[in-house]
Amino acid sequence: MELTDADLVARVLVDDDQHAFGELVRRHQSSVRGLLRQLARSDFALADDLAQETFLRAYKNVRSFRGEARFSTWLYRIAYNCFREHARRRKELVGIDEEQLQSEHDPQVADPGLRYDLMHALSLLPLPERTAILLCCQNGLSHDEAARVLEIPLGTVKTNVLRGREKLKKMLTAWGPD
Repeated sequence: MELTDADLVARVLVDDDQHAFGELVRRHQSSVRGLLRQLARSDFALADDLAQETFLRAYKNVRSFRGEARFSTWLYRIAYNCFREHARRRKELVGIDEEQLQSEHDPQVADPGLRYDLMHALSLLPLPERTAILLCCQNGLSHDEAARVLEIPLGTVKTNVLRGREKLKKMLTAWGPD
């Protein structure tokens, strides 16, 4: 029987089990890195650095995890904070590295051109809308969980998702074939 995230967290807390934390990292690193890559507008090196910082902070602060939300929600909050801190330090957002973006293959999107269009359209959304869409639509968080991650009201998350989806639909329709 596979251990749940809660079981693994308990092992880390009770026994300081580094293997249990390693399993948590293994389970969640892909989704955390994916979120950060899209927040960082596909600057993969930056996203990887921020993901590493996310897991270091998670390990150092695992005792503050209260279990009120899923472990992944807690991790996304840490990742989002790492991203915001980096953006504040640089006072700018990172641009798209189109060559890297085109070379990356996402098995969920069969057409690389469509994937590129979607990634590009996401990168053009204002950060609050982009973040809400990434958390809810890509990473499967409920609106309530996303509100916790972002520390904003539930209604704001719903509005950001709705507005972002409408903008994406317009952009992607406008870019469609003639």
